[in-house]
Amino acid sequence: MSKPTANLYIDGFNLYRRLLQHHPQDKWLDLEALGEYVLPDYEVNRIRYFTAIIKPLPAADPQSPQRQQAYLRALGTLPRTSVHLGKFRIDPRIMPVHPTELDSEGKPVTAKVKKTEEKGSDVALASYLLLDAFNNEADVYVVCTNDSDLVMPMRMVSEDLHRSTGLLSPMEPKRSSNELKQTNPIIHRQITLEALAACQFPDVILDGKGKIHRPVKWRLNSEGPDHSEPSNQ
Repeated sequence: MSKPTANLYIDGFNLYRRLLQHHPQDKWLDLEALGEYVLPDYEVNRIRYFTAIIKPLPAADPQSPQRQQAYLRALGTLPRTSVHLGKFRIDPRIMPVHPTELDSEGKPVTAKVKKTEEKGSDVALASYLLLDAFNNEADVYVVCTNDSDLVMPMRMVSEDLHRSTGLLSPMEPKRSSNELKQTNPIIHRQITLEALAACQFPDVILDGKGKIHRPVKWRLNSEGPDHSEPSNQ
């Protein structure tokens, strides 16, 4: 008997922040291997990965963008995986200092800061999730995130389109979003460090342009977390 089918939608920024940021040796992640590892009872039809191209930041590692580009090239070798890019923005903002301080007039003291944001990825994920479910592409639609902003599209897939949903949490179940769990997915599983370690690309991959090397900072003997910003840097 053939397995039921699954589509997998990965919130790259959330996966990075919740799990990969402090484990650089696991960032060379083969998403198709991961899908098969965490969903062994399903045939994974397709994987959609949502991220944004990062920009160099002051005082951050200047090699982060190059590592991300190497990773995106590696993902391009996977036949069932597509990458969907939002935008990475750096905007000046006036914001209150923390902890709150008041000036002589009783107003909050503010400071000018650079605010970094990934824009568009959540909307893109929700849109493709709904589109694919509407087209009845799979038996279950599995979202990898801990971002409660995706509660509404998951509910719409389940309640309005009458399709089954799944949730992959990039953190332990007791810390995963209650709002997401309350969408009643038929699958709720955790992505563990063991799963990440078991699903790495080879150190060298070939594509149409030549060899893609695993970044040195992402090797097992690298030292410390990668202090950088959104997605898989």
